[in-house]
Amino acid sequence: MLEQIKSSLSRLLGTEEDPRESLRPLWHRTVELARLKHWYANCHVEDSVSGRFDMICAVLSVVMVRLEASELRAESSLLAELFVEDMDGQLREFGVNDVVVGKRVGKLMSTLGGRLGAIRSVLNQHDEAKLADAMERNITYTDDGSSQCVAEKLLGLHDALAKVSGEALIAADFELVEAA
Repeated sequence: MLEQIKSSLSRLLGTEEDPRESLRPLWHRTVELARLKHWYANCHVEDSVSGRFDMICAVLSVVMVRLEASELRAESSLLAELFVEDMDGQLREFGVNDVVVGKRVGKLMSTLGGRLGAIRSVLNQHDEAKLADAMERNITYTDDGSSQCVAEKLLGLHDALAKVSGEALIAADFELVEAA
């Protein structure tokens, strides 16, 4: 009973540890992966707010699929919450009014959910052609952009992350995957 009271007080006073904190290194690593030069230089993803958001969603989807494969669904959800927290902060930095931030974050979350659904099925099938089709619809490219290039690199990331233990993945204890 005393533990329940302490737990309730901790939550009320905001002193309880946030379970997302253990995943913050993975969130930062995910963003690092999405910002790697090869997406923009080799695959010609547009280096813009839209293009970078697209790559964050794509890479985050690959990471979330990997977490799900390790029976780490709760951690996958917590990682999505860090995405929401970050996007909320980014929108506020861009000067988006508090009244519409929630609505915009909702749209961004919906976008992530749609892309996660599209990527999940083709990653599990390891179907590069279908992944390229999905990336054609979901990534902002320059005129010479290549959804095939993005699909190839995402599959490479998927394969590399499959070799990382669940613990190491959560701790972001793996090298950045700079595909050729």
